[in-house]
Parts: sequence; C-alpha cells; structure tokens
Amino acid sequence: MTTRIGRRQALAGMAGVGMTPWAAAQADTFPSQRVTFVVPFPPGASTDVTMRVMADKLTQVWGQPVIVDNKGGGNGIIAAEAVKNAKPDGYTLLATSSMTHAGNPVLYDKLPYDPIADFEPVTRMSLVPMAVLVTKKIGVKTLAELTAKLKAEPGKHNFGSGAISARVAGELYRMQAGIDAVSVSYKNNQLAAPDLNNGIITFMICDVGSAKMILASGWADALAVTQAEPFPQLPGVPSAPQAGMPELLFTTWSAFYAPKGTPRDVILKLNHDIIAAGTAPEIAAKLDAMAGNPAFTTPEGLMAFTKSEMEAWRKVVRAANIKIE
Repeated sequence: MTTRIGRRQALAGMAGVGMTPWAAAQADTFPSQRVTFVVPFPPGASTDVTMRVMADKLTQVWGQPVIVDNKGGGNGIIAAEAVKNAKPDGYTLLATSSMTHAGNPVLYDKLPYDPIADFEPVTRMSLVPMAVLVTKKIGVKTLAELTAKLKAEPGKHNFGSGAISARVAGELYRMQAGIDAVSVSYKNNQLAAPDLNNGIITFMICDVGSAKMILASGWADALAVTQAEPFPQLPGVPSAPQAGMPELLFTTWSAFYAPKGTPRDVILKLNHDIIAAGTAPEIAAKLDAMAGNPAFTTPEGLMAFTKSEMEAWRKVVRAANIKIE
C-alpha cells in the first residue's frame, strides 16, 4: 500500500544510488557463483515472471547463472523463512512482494521471521497499482455509480479477492465508501473472474496485471486504478482521485531482500547491479509491459518504505478485522 506515488516520484527514488570506491573494490569478485532468487509464488505468477526477466538479464551481466527457486505456499512464509536461514553472503535473495514484508506481519500473530530484523533490504523494484472491476450485470459505468448502488442495497452485494492484497484493497474501498458488502475469498484472482462475469460477486479490486486478463475476457468493466495518476496500460480508466475517491490509493510492490548479516559491500553491489539491469531500456520495457511502475530505491529507502507499508496495512487490517482463515 502506498500513498500518492507516481511514476516520476518512484523513479526519483533511484537518485543517489551507488557504491563508494571502497565498497566497489570489495565487491569486485561478487558474484563468483550461482545466485538464487527465492520467489514465494508458483511459476507463472506475476512476481515470478518479472523476477525471471531480471534473472535472465543479471545472468548476462554477471556471467554467472541466476536461477529462480519457487517456494510457493504459506502466503510467502515458506520462502521468507528459507531466505532468513540462508547463508548471508548475497547468493540467496528473497525476490518478493508486499505480502511477505507488509501483509504477513500484521495478519499473523506469530511468524517464523521478522521482516525488519531478519533481512537486509536491497532495493524495491516496482509499484503495481490495482484496478476496481465491476460486473457488467449491474450496468454501472463509474465508481460513483457503483458506490451509490452499494449504498442503496446494503448487505446484498459481494466483493471477491484472490489475494491478500486484493482483500485489503477491497476493505479499504468498503470503509472509505461507507458501504456494506460481503467478502468472498478465492485461491487467486483469475478464479474469481467467472463469478464476476455471472454477477455472483459485484466487484473486485485486483492488481492491474490480473485486471488486464479479466478485462480481455469481456466479463467486467474497470472503474478506477488505485493510484494518483491514470495507468497507461488501462487507457480511459481514471485514477481513484479522478473517479472521486482521492484516498483510495493502494499499490502492491516487488522488492529484493537478503539474509541479515549480508556484507554491506555486497548489498551495495546487488543494489547497483539490479538497478542497472532493471533500467536497461529493453528490460525496463518488458517490466513496464508487465504492468509495474519502475520504483528502484536505495537499501535505506527500501527499509523506510517497508516500515511505512507495514503501518499502512496494519491500519486497514485492524479496522476491517481481517483474519487469516
């Protein structure tokens, strides 16, 4: 979850990223062997696909294989714990989303990892806005019309979510709009799409990558994107402020973390090289096509961002009394 962060502001976070001559010298020999990106999702998930693009590019840059190790399940806990316990040498990184470092810490009473104490932040990679989708069955064309419909028929409408971030975004809209709607959970956002088509669920809020696939089926309309600016890949869809809800700002994200204790010079080398790879024109174009805003940061920037995201998620989760089922 982020606030008013647009593309230019996100890219500005890269300013000043670099290594001192001393750190560069220390990192000259890194990497000298295979690097593993541990991804907390199955193959084909959006984070997995983007991390594979980065892995392929870094394999070229480093002259060492970079592999993706999918450790799905447990809402990312399995993957996060594996990286927490890995050797802190920079050769094993958690290539993750907001789920492990913003969602889980506030959704679970106990975790086998601490998102702050057990990891060294490397860099954020992208910010991914979400889209408000509505079934065509009820004939609304704007977010204001949807809100009015839901207010007029309290408790009679369902909203779907196939990810924790989708559930939290849906609850944020529900609270801000002052509506009474029932949450329905699915294993993923695509599985919710048929029920959206049939009107079993009235609306859902999902990442724009999933939204593009659902919209391509013709089963729904997009009413807004949950960021301060329109999203180029959803032309004609207003931003939340343009749609009349200036505070409906919710963005998922991807980032890299290393095990706690990874040497500082290695962290800076990773930061420098990941940013250089991710901003190479051909890679930036691929990442942009996958529905993410480039948003690289310094390690310190990612640390501050992680803490702020945990607090933002905590506010919504507590207010909506969301529980892991």
